[in-house]
Amino acid sequence: MIKFENVGLRYGIGPEVLSDISFALEPGSFHFLTGPSGAGKTSLMNLIYLGRRPTRGLVTMFGQSINDLDRRKLTPIRQRIGVVFQDFRLMNHLSTFDNVALPLRILGRPETEIQNNVNELLEWVGLGGKTNVLPPTMSGGEQQRIAIARAVIARPRLLLADEPTG
Repeated sequence: MIKFENVGLRYGIGPEVLSDISFALEPGSFHFLTGPSGAGKTSLMNLIYLGRRPTRGLVTMFGQSINDLDRRKLTPIRQRIGVVFQDFRLMNHLSTFDNVALPLRILGRPETEIQNNVNELLEWVGLGGKTNVLPPTMSGGEQQRIAIARAVIARPRLLLADEPTG
């Protein structure tokens, strides 16, 4: 599913923050990335969810090399990835429902499908009674559950969570 071969990453002209990273992640597998602060965990996550491109090496995702793809061709690959960000990255002006519905709306799914799926998922994460509430008025744990629901609503093939338990 995902393969990194001798991948390196540097920001600007500074030293490499990731060097000679090689690994493969197979479908259905479950992995933890651990290490001290500043070790490059978030930088590696950025590469995996295609938020950044490597400065060297080869990255293959879902059987396709991503190194030479333009932004337009990366979009369908990104749509297969769900991400729970460390800071949740919720849209504070959108309700709980609309935050979770956003990926489905971007994908152009029918409104009836959106209504059904979002309501079911919000019940599942214990937020069924808070569909119209704005994120800034909710606890950190509730915001985290919104972020998790948003990450899985489109049924991604890959789910990434950056420090999901704080």
